Amino acid sequence: MNRRRFLTTIMTGTAAVGAASVIRPFGALPQASAAAPPLRLGIASRTIEVNGKAARVFGLMQPDGKQGIQLDAGSSFDVELANVIDEPTMIHWHGLTPPWKMDGVPDNPMALIKAGEVVRYTFPVGAGGTHWMHAHTLQEQNLLAAPLVVRTAADRERDEQNVVILLHDFSFTPAEELLARLKSGQAHDARSSVPATGQGKMAGMPMMDHSAMGHGNMEMDGMNKGGMPGMDMGTMGAMDLNDIDYDAYLANDRTLDDPEVVQVEKGGRVRLRIINGATATAFTIDTGVVQGTLVAVDGQEVEPVDGKTFPISMGQRLDIRLELPQGAGTYPVLALREGAMERTGVILATAGAPIQRIASIAEADGPIVGNSLEQRLRAVRPLAVRPADRRFEIALTGQMQSYVWGMDGASDMRTRQGERIEITMRNASMMAHPMHLHGHHFQVTNVNGTAISGAVRDTALVPPGETLTFVFDASNPGKWPLHCHHLYHMATGMMAYVTYEDLG
Repeated sequence: MNRRRFLTTIMTGTAAVGAASVIRPFGALPQASAAAPPLRLGIASRTIEVNGKAARVFGLMQPDGKQGIQLDAGSSFDVELANVIDEPTMIHWHGLTPPWKMDGVPDNPMALIKAGEVVRYTFPVGAGGTHWMHAHTLQEQNLLAAPLVVRTAADRERDEQNVVILLHDFSFTPAEELLARLKSGQAHDARSSVPATGQGKMAGMPMMDHSAMGHGNMEMDGMNKGGMPGMDMGTMGAMDLNDIDYDAYLANDRTLDDPEVVQVEKGGRVRLRIINGATATAFTIDTGVVQGTLVAVDGQEVEPVDGKTFPISMGQRLDIRLELPQGAGTYPVLALREGAMERTGVILATAGAPIQRIASIAEADGPIVGNSLEQRLRAVRPLAVRPADRRFEIALTGQMQSYVWGMDGASDMRTRQGERIEITMRNASMMAHPMHLHGHHFQVTNVNGTAISGAVRDTALVPPGETLTFVFDASNPGKWPLHCHHLYHMATGMMAYVTYEDLG
């Protein structure tokens, strides 16, 4: 296996088996019938500007150049996906629950989509929600992702403006090199032109300082009580936050030096659909002078939660409603990088309102992303209460020095259709892990020993030293990945599978 093939299949599962596909050049697709035209989507290269420099990135685009897709709840997901880049890839429909063969993980079971290949996906799209689609390879780092919004009839009837915000962390350094640096234990700086000085640093690549509280780590508050098995809480006094410093942080492909300005109505209602598509960065959403109301997480409705700051880890989504003030004005919506001063975002502005520049570097570090909000969330449509048929306990393990991450106890997670499954995850490492389950939605039922009727979602954060339990009903046969949505943690071992015993 060559290097490219290896790096694009690091998230693989089983060996490839047959999957229906249609192989043609992208430009030679047949004319769709008027009765049921498939939506055409291309995996393509494009150029954006980052920090005044041209950057060649990937995209998921319709023939008219529009990024991403919007569908109606209850309809069919009928997409012809054409790979028009010069390397194989694979797209995962994050938040949807397709049949296993169409989930989008390389060789689990569908093989990578070759250059020039067209694959048609057809399955029920399901209920509404803010979702997204992204490469399940290192190509995700190069912005191979886009929004996938499913709107309900109620959504269309509401008098509110939808604003979709896709967040990214961006580096001019190739993802393969970033991964190699992390695995070598040398460095964590992805910035292309940052001079490095001081102990433990190489050119452009400063090391994490575990001995002091600051930009890259923080003290563990209260973790000595009921510590994790295998963790010496007396000697491990700080958690690691950001293992990569990026060239830029983007909102809809733009930095705050040239942000997207969205025109809104005076006194209007806005629904923010925020997607954290970053590979290694958690954020806090700051709605500024306008109070927001959180109404959904990961595309699933929750009982409303009011506030001005909302945490969002990698892979997660937030739907936040805003009621704008009467009169002219500008209303920045910012994403604050966790434990650091970088930020990105978009600006909502009424017609003719003056736009003031917002620095991409704040005066203080962004908040630490934890689970205080998670403990307050309550599902609008919780799962039925029933005892678990099978329970699994997983320890999330790993460390920065060796950069090998794992899931102890996850090697034999098996189920049968119709069973209720309970999974408890205990974080025995010093980094937070946003854990994503494919093919299902789960409900959070316990955080740090406190039982809750929490949110229904597909990606939940487990901070260092903490525990989280979720349950789901086995209703979609397959071999489904459960993995950390930090791309480089997943690539170095933090991925397991829930396998149906009665898989046909």
